[in-house]
Amino acid sequence: MNNVTKVGMADYNTVEPPKTIRTLGLGSCVGIVLYDERTLVAGMAHIMLPDSTQATSHSQNRAKYADTAISDLIEQMVQLGAKVNRLYAKIAGGAQMFTFSQGVDMMRIGPRNVEAVKRTLAEYKIPIKAEDVGGKSGRTIEFNPTTKKLQIRTVHAGTKEI
Repeated sequence: MNNVTKVGMADYNTVEPPKTIRTLGLGSCVGIVLYDERTLVAGMAHIMLPDSTQATSHSQNRAKYADTAISDLIEQMVQLGAKVNRLYAKIAGGAQMFTFSQGVDMMRIGPRNVEAVKRTLAEYKIPIKAEDVGGKSGRTIEFNPTTKKLQIRTVHAGTKEI
């Protein structure tokens, strides 16, 4: 039996023990884990862009953006018994994967994603328990709701838990 639920790019999902939840390929994207310590319901979103208001498509994927993905993930977790006032977050990713000769703010996708995630979590009053953001390397993350540990594998830097 496969106990790992996978979250794709611009996607989110939820798990309960004994399952864990994983996403691959976080470069400038940010992986957000939300969890309720009492019910052990956990969710993960793989955010690509900071803000849905900049979207030009009417058929937008809400999981792509920090503001809408976090909102939808919280709603799904509440349906499984989580309470918003008991949620905690762990975040990883938001690397600056490319260097640009000019300081164009639009090209700072990783840092902008991190800022948007933190701003949205603050709006919901969800504390961030741990983070591993920035840098120049990609990451893969896996969260275990039983241990509340987020395992982070970083390209050329090995594995750690937060």
